[in-house]
Amino acid sequence: MNSIHTAKPYPYPLPNNKPCLVIIDMQKDFVEPGGFGESLGNDVSVLRKIIPNLLDLLTCFRKLGLPVIHTREAHNDELSDCPPSKIARGNSTLKIGDEGPMGRILVSSSDGNQIIPELAPIEGEPVILKPGKGAFHNTNFSKILTSLNASHLIFTGVTTEVCVQTSMREANDRGYECLLVDDCTESYFPEFKKSTIDMVIAQGGIVGWVDQSENIISALEDVYE
Repeated sequence: MNSIHTAKPYPYPLPNNKPCLVIIDMQKDFVEPGGFGESLGNDVSVLRKIIPNLLDLLTCFRKLGLPVIHTREAHNDELSDCPPSKIARGNSTLKIGDEGPMGRILVSSSDGNQIIPELAPIEGEPVILKPGKGAFHNTNFSKILTSLNASHLIFTGVTTEVCVQTSMREANDRGYECLLVDDCTESYFPEFKKSTIDMVIAQGGIVGWVDQSENIISALEDVYE
């Protein structure tokens, strides 16, 4: 079987069917200056540094005709899909649904909730609106993956230790073979990213695999071009 030989903790097998790229929450409020993330005191430039690598990987998937799925952490205008505990939690002056620098915080119709222009979805690429941290909770993600006959998921996006890791663990529990792209995911807190990667590949890949985008692109082009 073909594989990505450079992946850790051991080569990542590539399927005969098509692997799926999953881009988690690359939305304006998390990664653009003036957004919600910056208003909380975070340095969004840390997250933005993955954009060129992620764009290269996304371009490769599109060129090879491999499936791409985007997610946004989002709630409806009435916040009926947001538990009160999520709204109340934290010590921020801005809560979910409040008016922020780019519109209402984490509300799907707000400008800040949209995916950044550099990585904007094209026709045929589903966008999952997820009310939780994980991509499976109260969404149609499972249905989309089933329709694609997907078995292998390649995870990217932000933040590594929260929505990316949660989605990857959910996928692992459902039997998907998951790979985290090291240079296409990031955290406001670098030590959290490192800890997440250590946990993913611990004990022989208890959650999945990790590799760099350059290696993944090369392997995909060899197998699927």
